[in-house]
Amino acid sequence: MCRLLEALSETQGEWRHGYDLMKATGLLSGTLYPLLMRMTEQGLVEAEWREPAQPGRPARHAYRLTSAGAALARDLAGSAPGQSFKGALA
Repeated sequence: MCRLLEALSETQGEWRHGYDLMKATGLLSGTLYPLLMRMTEQGLVEAEWREPAQPGRPARHAYRLTSAGAALARDLAGSAPGQSFKGALA
């Protein structure tokens, strides 16, 4: 999750597609999308359907951090190395 928060915070405020996030984080779709869904339910990420940039392409979900997600990313970035982040999303 920390890699995902870091990737989303690099372009804070900008919408990013799942494929872009997979490339940025190295996470596989079976890990990435459940994380994004859970983080959306917790109010850390917002998601919306985006119309395609090119005609004939399907609409896709795009994701970006909420203010709560950005605050968590800042908090985790300032944490001591080796500290566990397990409880951060409980």
